[in-house]
Amino acid sequence: MESQKKFSPTYSFELFPPQSELGVEKLRVARKKLAQHKPKFFSVTFGAGGSTRERTLETVLEMQSEGYSVAPHISCIGSTRKNIFSILETYQAAGVQQLVALRGDIPSGMAQAGEFRYASELVKYIREAFGQGFHIEVAAYPECHPQARSYKADLENFQRKIEAGADSAITQYFYNADAYFYFVESCESMGLSVPIVPGIMPINKFSQLVRFSDACGAEIPRWIRKKLEGYGDDTASIHAFGLDVVTDMCERLLKEGAPGLHFYTMNSAELTSKIWQRLGI
Repeated sequence: MESQKKFSPTYSFELFPPQSELGVEKLRVARKKLAQHKPKFFSVTFGAGGSTRERTLETVLEMQSEGYSVAPHISCIGSTRKNIFSILETYQAAGVQQLVALRGDIPSGMAQAGEFRYASELVKYIREAFGQGFHIEVAAYPECHPQARSYKADLENFQRKIEAGADSAITQYFYNADAYFYFVESCESMGLSVPIVPGIMPINKFSQLVRFSDACGAEIPRWIRKKLEGYGDDTASIHAFGLDVVTDMCERLLKEGAPGLHFYTMNSAELTSKIWQRLGI
């Protein structure tokens, strides 16, 4: 963790583009509340296969016009050099200075993945086309990407993204801090010294958390899973327990040198704000 301690902590929030007018209004309220915490940036996700491409663009441009610092997700899947260049030109003209470059998920039934197979190829192209015009974030997987052949192969894939020109990384969420520390130490042993910011998922609904975690390969430790199962539909107890667990983990991460935190807010300010206040950031 020594290489991480030299970086100034940065805090950020992830949002997703809403699918309805009601969702648009709810997001406006949520980001206004979250903005009170003065994050370094908001990231905005990009749906599988580019399924939210237009809504992502609309959300990012609206937020930029409101004076927020926004880092749009850019995905390989379903993308071509031409449309990536066009989107990035639009973002650059709007004042966007940061991106999150991802491979993205391939939707079932999609025949063509696009011109880029891996996030490292996308990062390389952005650097070739725009030089240092954007700060590029990439994804990291402390508990290993669910489709990786091995832990070693996943580390090598991460290394390729950094060597292609990525500036820093945000991890998939986790509830086992030791997995994060081990991942960072493994990266340090490979000579990789970029900031690797932990991704934090507040615990809201148990069924939703299980579904997300099964899909992305994030482990819910057995003791946490059993405790949450025992609460049944008692939302207040789930939230109270989740706040304790996640806050304790965040405190340890920061104490031991993590270069900030990136919250997966699910377009809600409530739980993220409570964790933030408990941490006294």
